[in-house]
Amino acid sequence: MHPSLSVIRKRSDFLAANRGLRNARPGFVLLTRPNDGQGRRYGITVTKKIGNAVVRNRMKRRFRELLWAALPGGGLPDHDHVLIGREGGVERDFARLAEELDAALSRAAEGKGDRGRGPRQKRSRRA
Repeated sequence: MHPSLSVIRKRSDFLAANRGLRNARPGFVLLTRPNDGQGRRYGITVTKKIGNAVVRNRMKRRFRELLWAALPGGGLPDHDHVLIGREGGVERDFARLAEELDAALSRAAEGKGDRGRGPRQKRSRRA
């Protein structure tokens, strides 16, 4: 691990990152959010929908290597970076994942993100 990187461990930090910029790729979703001068931090989330524990841990190991390689040079300073695993991320080629992460980081550096879901609106009941 690079000495300038630290790991996000608190759930509240993951939830805060979810309110930041979102860049979706076929293998993952990258969330970025400023963290008030706490340096470059990263977190990884892979849900049970992806597979069993063996598959999830393999995906997390791959994401960790991707982030260790990409964040020291291409990560946003004083930002949290969270990777959320998607269904096809385990089978994707590692080099392709690295290219997609670089593209997502450059879009985040430009302040561009994918369209968010937005706040939920109440449905009106019409008779």
